[in-house]
Amino acid sequence: ENTATVVVDERTDNGDGNFNYNFQTSNGIEDTKTGTPGSQGQSNMQGTFRFLLPDGTTAEVRYVADEFGYRPESPLLPVGPELPPHVHELLRIAEEQRAQGITFE
Repeated sequence: ENTATVVVDERTDNGDGNFNYNFQTSNGIEDTKTGTPGSQGQSNMQGTFRFLLPDGTTAEVRYVADEFGYRPESPLLPVGPELPPHVHELLRIAEEQRAQGITFE
């Protein structure tokens, strides 16, 4: 069946940047999120969305969105290779140089 109906639609908005949202459909789509005012005027949000995959399993993505960007987490997301050991050493050296006030322009 290609038709879905909304089975849950709950929304709370306090008018001060704080909100909660819960949405579910009859075909397995779910979206929940909570929002709070951010330190730089943005809305900080965290939540989860789910949907059914063609094989019948459920995909789930948890996320945070704030002044540091959008950060999703899910076993379904691809993961890049580990950094080589020398890159960790170079990053450590660069951090030491920044702490000493050394800049490269």
